[in-house]
Amino acid sequence: MKRLLFALPLVVAIIIGGFAIWGLSGGRDPSALPSVFISQPVPQLSLGPIEGVNSPGLTTDDIKAMQGIKLLNIFASWCGPCRAEHPNLERLAREEGVTLVGVNYKDKPEAAAKWLAELGNPYAAIGSDYSGRAGIDLGISGVPETFIIDADGIIRHRFAGPLVGDGLRRFMETLNEVRK
Repeated sequence: MKRLLFALPLVVAIIIGGFAIWGLSGGRDPSALPSVFISQPVPQLSLGPIEGVNSPGLTTDDIKAMQGIKLLNIFASWCGPCRAEHPNLERLAREEGVTLVGVNYKDKPEAAAKWLAELGNPYAAIGSDYSGRAGIDLGISGVPETFIIDADGIIRHRFAGPLVGDGLRRFMETLNEVRK
């Protein structure tokens, strides 16, 4: 019995090490989180405008009425990775032929307005989700997150994390697949 108790920490360490090796091994995209919304229409959204930003707000009908592929980006002024991805979002909106719409998540209106004035506003429409309800309805795990929505208003991909570096490369590969 003493030998079994002596070996128990070693067995636990081997099990934990096995899970760590499996988790770090290649072949998985940590930003590609499963979502019940993939291949489903955009959930019902009815978000008011951000006070101080020239945008009427955002609804599901607005998204469906927009032509082509849409990117729905969840962001906040208090989010460091959102700031890092912002220049890439501007480039996507300008150069890639997609419409970018935004949901400002749990952010004070004055902070969001200042942030957009400072960094630029690449969004065709922005809704304020101060309460976090739309984030729950979309099933987000944090900010930033970006959804690829096809021309018919169907969610084709959910990307968790900032669109920078390797994450941007993987996102662009997925976007190009959706375009086909």
